[in-house]
Amino acid sequence: MTRLTALILIALAVPLVGGCGGSTPSDYPTQPTAVGASALGAGDSFEVRVYRQEELSNTYRVGSGGSISFPLIGRVEVAGKSPEEIEAEIQRRLADGYLIDPQVSVVVEEFQSMQLSLSGQVQNPGTIPYADGMTIIEALSRAGGFTDMARQNSVTVTREREDGEEVVQYTIPVADIRNAEAPDFFVRPGDVIHVPERLF
Repeated sequence: MTRLTALILIALAVPLVGGCGGSTPSDYPTQPTAVGASALGAGDSFEVRVYRQEELSNTYRVGSGGSISFPLIGRVEVAGKSPEEIEAEIQRRLADGYLIDPQVSVVVEEFQSMQLSLSGQVQNPGTIPYADGMTIIEALSRAGGFTDMARQNSVTVTREREDGEEVVQYTIPVADIRNAEAPDFFVRPGDVIHVPERLF
């Protein structure tokens, strides 16, 4: 059984309101999780920007081979490396006979290798790729939004703690967030989002 499958089963088993591991709308985290330094994997896309060198700035997607072909310097291994590590390598190699003091930045656009799972009353249940700084509303939009039977203020997010030993479940008032009546909720890779059905 995969870790994602286990989280889905936990999400469906834990009571939707109250219960062990749950939360109230007042105590869910409201700050984005910094995952931009995470290692890139196959399918992830990122932009390389070289200051004042537009012809060297471009967007790339990590292929199955784990590398990209970069102008002037050729093949660059990117799989398993953080954006900062990729920046440093491209900058070092460009400085080796090509540019004077190159300034390079790498910005991750989409983590295809990191997934979120959505179930219940959404138009397109399944998995979607994580994007850095993604909110729960953005995640639900990628799944086509709510169905007519969605209980929009009782959306649950099941999340594995960093120690990998426990999970926690948050109850998110998405309708209130949309109406600016509650703070936003930022999702993380591996989150399992479940939208329950309203009773009437």
